[in-house]
Amino acid sequence: MRLSLSLAIHPISDISFGGSTSLAGTRLVLDKDELVREILEDRRLTGVELEIAKPGDSFRAGIIADVVEPRAKELGDGTDFPGVIGNHAIAGNGTTHVLRGTAVSLVDEGAPPLTGRMLEMSGPAAEASDYGGLQHVVIAPQAGADVPRHSAQNAYRAAMLKTAIHMAKASIGQQPASTEVIDIEGPRVSGREGLPRVAYIAQIYGHQMIAEPDEQVLYGSNTAGMVPVLLHPAEWLDGAVVTSSNFNMSVETFFYQNHPIILDLYRRHQARELTFVGTIATVAASEEVDRNRNCMIAAHTAKTALGADAVILTKYGGGAPHADMGLTAHLCEQMGMRTTVQVSDAARDRRAESAMLFSYDDVDAIVYGGGNDMKWSVPAAERVLAGTVEAAEALGAPQELGAASVLGVVNQQGASRLRAVVY
Repeated sequence: MRLSLSLAIHPISDISFGGSTSLAGTRLVLDKDELVREILEDRRLTGVELEIAKPGDSFRAGIIADVVEPRAKELGDGTDFPGVIGNHAIAGNGTTHVLRGTAVSLVDEGAPPLTGRMLEMSGPAAEASDYGGLQHVVIAPQAGADVPRHSAQNAYRAAMLKTAIHMAKASIGQQPASTEVIDIEGPRVSGREGLPRVAYIAQIYGHQMIAEPDEQVLYGSNTAGMVPVLLHPAEWLDGAVVTSSNFNMSVETFFYQNHPIILDLYRRHQARELTFVGTIATVAASEEVDRNRNCMIAAHTAKTALGADAVILTKYGGGAPHADMGLTAHLCEQMGMRTTVQVSDAARDRRAESAMLFSYDDVDAIVYGGGNDMKWSVPAAERVLAGTVEAAEALGAPQELGAASVLGVVNQQGASRLRAVVY
């Protein structure tokens, strides 16, 4: 089946709490009590705090587990976040309504303060992040004391996604300001002779951390035992893949929905600069035997199923996933596919060579994303939302924030505003 996804874009300039949830022009009003009731239908949760944060606000929140763009499917066109919130169905088809310029940010009450990323809405640190310019609904759910940590994280994820869907449903039935259509024929495309056939291989989890049974990443699966799988590009953009809120490594669900690599490949496909033949989702292994198998399958699938001439690869996680990505690229090169890999700024000595963790002579096209050593001195925040009183006090105080601590500054999928330059 050929997938065709229409994104109905509704720009939002302001969010406020008020009467019934409604959208008037570019202004969204949320019924806070109704939203809270919907969130607390999950009996694992005992409460939830909600705040609205706008660009320029003296507002700080953390620790942030995930961010999502509010979206909702047109009635009859599928389910929202299939396998996670909605029933199982193939994502990437029909019409999805998008509240552009907004985000739902999830505070993890169980994360220790100052050990992860925080949302900063004012000053130079906010300007370095794509999130600093959005209208946020920030939610901080609280789980019962007897709820296991992994189950609480599952409940937090559901609360975030329910909030995003609730918001976006206000736009259904209204005329969008614009429509973006993602319609890619796939590997069987014809009539594009002479154009390079390009595939994308992306890790969506790193098994250096043990996947919990209820940790939902791909169509509700926790990816345990996963081998590389073909995905239509539109599936990524429409909720088939969400980031792990248990083990988030500088990749938010928001950026899967607006994936910069997939969207740029699609733009170049439309401009007839190349033929975008498809994507492969994979995982980074924790055992050598799994690494060898997954890398072999990913490269073989790109060559035989997609007929790729060239492959772009990205990784998910810290240092070890570099090795999986490098080996996959090396195998692709051996099969005659040219590769480009993207590595994150993990070099504490500021040398690009230290970020590799692999060395293959044929893997020589490398994009090096930077920003990790940037720092900002930030004043006390006037408003703070955190999981505990102690965390709020720590977050709200004047402090120095490194780039890895500011949500949206460092991103493994190429969505950073900062770039490392080797000189």
